[in-house]
Amino acid sequence: MAIVTPGGGGSPNFALVKDDFIKLGKGLLIACTGAALTYGSEWVAGTSFGIWTPMIVAAWSVVANMARKFIVDTNDPAVP
Repeated sequence: MAIVTPGGGGSPNFALVKDDFIKLGKGLLIACTGAALTYGSEWVAGTSFGIWTPMIVAAWSVVANMARKFIVDTNDPAVP
């Protein structure tokens, strides 16, 4: 059974085309950003910033959400 892609494009077996590399690059960017944000979240949550801790944790949450919105295609109605 063949997989049909929108626009009729795609790559043959054992070959990669430009669109494949773009998708792989986006996946790599999403994975690396997720790992960095996870590490940063653990660090921010475990570090004491004194009286500034609540503000820094709140700001980090906004940064993490902003990074997610920047990377993910928000034109897709299935993406919240």
